[in-house]
Amino acid sequence: MEKPKVLVLLGSDSDIAVIEDGLAFLKKTGVSYAVDISSAHRDPEKTVNYARSAREEGIEVIIAVAGMAAHLPGVIASHTTLPVIGVPASGGILKGKDALYSIVQMPKGVPVASVGIDAGRNAAILACEILSIKYDSVAKALIELKKDLKRENEQKSLNIRKKLGN
Repeated sequence: MEKPKVLVLLGSDSDIAVIEDGLAFLKKTGVSYAVDISSAHRDPEKTVNYARSAREEGIEVIIAVAGMAAHLPGVIASHTTLPVIGVPASGGILKGKDALYSIVQMPKGVPVASVGIDAGRNAAILACEILSIKYDSVAKALIELKKDLKRENEQKSLNIRKKLGN
């Protein structure tokens, strides 16, 4: 089995629903990945260990899904030089806005890329875009994704014009 290129860490088991579509995209694209739960608050040592050892394990991009205070992506980014993509989860009373702000407002020198609230698929696509710099097969899969998006949009346009009689 191929070593994972992408490490996906979840703040809790409730975050799996946020990333499932992203995991399906990684699988379809042929990008190997590993998934685990690693809470920045409930098991900080595990989180730090993942961040510090990821590069030696062959990981090239880390996706971190977290809600509410959403410290997971920032804690990971503070212990690695690999790209970290934060996915704010919509849980809690603020419906993910707190998680979004926590992820995008990182201090100078500790960047975390962020996608939209519950945008696990976009996180996977961004991870693939980063990997496509090095892997032609991933670049080709992204080209196909763009073609599919264009075809879907053209079909929707045709459908709406028919519906409206244009």
